[in-house]
Amino acid sequence: MPDVEMKPAAEKKAEEKKDDKKDEKKEEAKPAPPPPPAAEIKSNIALIERAVTDLEPRFTHRVLRTLTALRKRIDGKVLRDAIEENYPTDSSVKATLLSWLPPASAIDHSMDVDAAATGGSAPAPPPTVDPVPEAEVYLRLLILHYLHTSKETYAKSIKLSHETVEKMQAMNRRSMDPIAAKVWFAVERSYELGGELADARPIFLAAQRTASLRHDDDTQASLINRLLRSYLHYSLYDQADKLVSKTTFPASAGNPQFARYHYFLGRVKAVQLNYTAAHTNLQQAIRRAPQAKTAPGFYQAVHKLFVIVELLMGDIPDRSTFRHPVLEKALSAYFDIVKAVRTGSLSEFQSTLNKHAAQFEADKTYTLIVRLRQNVIKTGIRRLSLSYSRISLRDICMKLHLDSEEDAEYIVGKAIRDGVIEGRIVHEKGWMECGSQKNGYGPEVSEVFSRRIGFCMDLHNQSVKAMRYPLNAHRKELAAAEIAREREKELAKEIQEGDLDDDDGPGGLGEGF
Repeated sequence: MPDVEMKPAAEKKAEEKKDDKKDEKKEEAKPAPPPPPAAEIKSNIALIERAVTDLEPRFTHRVLRTLTALRKRIDGKVLRDAIEENYPTDSSVKATLLSWLPPASAIDHSMDVDAAATGGSAPAPPPTVDPVPEAEVYLRLLILHYLHTSKETYAKSIKLSHETVEKMQAMNRRSMDPIAAKVWFAVERSYELGGELADARPIFLAAQRTASLRHDDDTQASLINRLLRSYLHYSLYDQADKLVSKTTFPASAGNPQFARYHYFLGRVKAVQLNYTAAHTNLQQAIRRAPQAKTAPGFYQAVHKLFVIVELLMGDIPDRSTFRHPVLEKALSAYFDIVKAVRTGSLSEFQSTLNKHAAQFEADKTYTLIVRLRQNVIKTGIRRLSLSYSRISLRDICMKLHLDSEEDAEYIVGKAIRDGVIEGRIVHEKGWMECGSQKNGYGPEVSEVFSRRIGFCMDLHNQSVKAMRYPLNAHRKELAAAEIAREREKELAKEIQEGDLDDDDGPGGLGEGF
């Protein structure tokens, strides 16, 4: 039996220490839990005060980036604790803010007493002065979002919106502009939940004019989107188009505001039959939108309209769009419409439209989907023209489920005139003669080929122009070439003087080889 080597005790201790260090590193790698909402609000108020003191709006923007996640974690107790911690006892602002919150329940009082009795960390001393006015508006914004969570408080949120807007306009502080842009969104949400969105439109128009005169880009971008949403909510597409033509969206606005603006613009252009412009705007909205998991509702709404616009343009959307985990369930009805349009079956399209009519009306895409009927008919006629050299109008009427032969004749004639198919209608015999199949050659094919070559050449030229070279790189090459020439001169000189043997020259072999 072979002997087993026993490790010395020092090596065992060293290995145990290494294992302990690995375990410590694993524990350190775990992310720290997020702070309580009240503590996060307090740190945000400190950042707002720093932004006002140092004239650095980036701290305010940092606070506003956490608003979406924070408003899901707040409740009445959290807001009361945050107000108590940041305002002195005798503050009038504190009393005003607490008046918008429901009174503390007995359970909350008992929890506070239990926390104090457990001997936890000592409470911080109450502040002696009020925070900056921007902190008050920030707390009002959080209270507004809290009031949006219950139907019983919708009317209260509208009153708080009025008071907050009047206070912001009375203060007229430029350091408050980023927070004011978020407040206007909450104001619109209050009116929308209360069913009084049309009543808020004059307030938004007056505020938008004031923001334009003050060059307040954040508020101006937010208010333009609020007005567009209000117009589209009531299907006032002409007013929305006039607003877009009379205003200029600020170029310095953030990506979320730009994404909303392009989405609203895409809806207006789609209703006005300008599908190319609508497709461009919706593409920009998708590119500028937040991640799908961050804003799934907006991501789904944009893609619903984007799919319909692509179908109206005569294109078939990519299948991978409907496999996206965020879009798969939301776009299931639109995927059925795409399949009906792709096959050119008018009966399947009509049955799918009737099946999902409630969802399409809720998404406000029903009128656009109804327009796809002509695209389905064109697709069916194109398939028939490829399958038959001659077909009667009665058979076309039966295959496409049209109402009469006159409708079939009109639709076929329009398809021939639009260049969808090649053929002619023989009225005397009541049929359609389809044109011969296009071969792979001809003027049209050569034009397409020329356009592709031109595109490739332009892409090559742009790539060459965009290339960047390191500075003074040619000087290194010149120096290397100069050294090589000097070396060649020395070698030539040594050969002439007889100091260099034949076997010792470059590439020469030794005697013993």
